[in-house]
Amino acid sequence: MARKHSKHGPYEDLAREDEAPEPVPACWLCGRPTGKTIVWHHPVPKSRGGRDVVPMHPICQQTLTANFTNSELQRHGMDVEGLLANPAVRKFVDWVANKDPNFTATTTKKQR
Repeated sequence: MARKHSKHGPYEDLAREDEAPEPVPACWLCGRPTGKTIVWHHPVPKSRGGRDVVPMHPICQQTLTANFTNSELQRHGMDVEGLLANPAVRKFVDWVANKDPNFTATTTKKQR
């Protein structure tokens, strides 16, 4: 059964002026600050035993999944430099470096 009234007062959810805003995490792949939407990405896919998650932009995650298979991502693990050694990923990161954190675009699938 749902509650008629919340357990908290009506003004407890409002942010206080004396509280500092939470720091914005940086994207694991491109290093830019994340925007409104944060994707918590498994560098080693869950299907391959990955447990760790890292913050990423949705477009950065789409680029990784478009350019690497799960087994390739498992081999790289938490090594960002290994992923950036791929020419397509390096080109993408250089291109997106000056974009707004909330920038989105469609990504094309890698021709296999």
